[in-house]
Amino acid sequence: MGKMPRAWTLESRLKQYVPPSLQPIVDWFDDAPDARERFRWALRDSLDELLDGQRTGRWAYQHLTKTEKTYLGTAVEVNLTKEFEFPNGDHLDWQMAGRDIDCKFSKDLGGWEIPMEMYLCADHGDRQGRADHPALLTWFDDTTSRWAAGLITVTDESLRWKMDDNGDTVRAYNRDNKRRLAESSAEAVYWLWGGLQTDLPRNLLLHLNADARGRIFSFHSSGQKRVDQLFREVQGQIVGRQTVLTVGQQDDAPKRVRDARLHLRAEGIVILGHQDSHPAIAAALKLPVPFKGEWIAVRVTQVSEADTRPCCILNGQRWAVAQDDEPTAIAPELPKRLTPHTSVGD
Repeated sequence: MGKMPRAWTLESRLKQYVPPSLQPIVDWFDDAPDARERFRWALRDSLDELLDGQRTGRWAYQHLTKTEKTYLGTAVEVNLTKEFEFPNGDHLDWQMAGRDIDCKFSKDLGGWEIPMEMYLCADHGDRQGRADHPALLTWFDDTTSRWAAGLITVTDESLRWKMDDNGDTVRAYNRDNKRRLAESSAEAVYWLWGGLQTDLPRNLLLHLNADARGRIFSFHSSGQKRVDQLFREVQGQIVGRQTVLTVGQQDDAPKRVRDARLHLRAEGIVILGHQDSHPAIAAALKLPVPFKGEWIAVRVTQVSEADTRPCCILNGQRWAVAQDDEPTAIAPELPKRLTPHTSVGD
């Protein structure tokens, strides 16, 4: 997924002029708390809901059926509506800043399909829009973790035209009487948050080494063994709840992780979550600190006071992240909380 045709090549940190007709909508997104963060997670959730990894074990857009792929645009609209509580429009999806606006998604930049009711056109008669309406254009590519959201006022002239068999210029409808934006309209899009974004929440399983992923899913009959293997293979980086559910294909991701913590302790692996002493231990070891619904695994080893690695004192012993060539030792039990003198950084 996620083609970027040459005419629609998009960059980051664009310096753009905001068309006056779009200024109120741009202001709305600028004023909404954490709008960009919420937007990118709504896109992530939309694909994850269709993949339904907990029931299906699927982890990539390519695993969806043709019908499911066509529903992705609806899922994006539904999740954005839920996240931002957009009111229904009089004739289109939403109303923002007193104007009707439609939400459009395409897996390829420039592929948005625009219906007749979005723009004025006398040739469409009663099917034409009440005005030239704005559209929110959304796009993401899970393979590269890129995404974008833009705004454009749709007009008859901004959409595609073609030459018919008689050499006449006519509107380029598809079978649903929809038209795509003309390539020349790429410059008319105002891209929110500066254009191309490169931080779609990461699909860990998609980006994992194929051999490691194969080892995880090799335990066909045991979800718990797959989760155990997940934390053997993925260390030093955050693992989210959706990943655990997809790998385990069972309910209750926290229980699967708690069991994996017990199973992997003999291999020197600790699995840190968001509760008790875990965030403090992660911080002391200079690891990413998990939030709710996140975990991070790492193999640890006992070290001396002379060792300069970031470390944490647990049960009277200094522990640091193990190097590949260091022997395996049983991991320490994790206390409910750390006292002020127990964690030591570098």
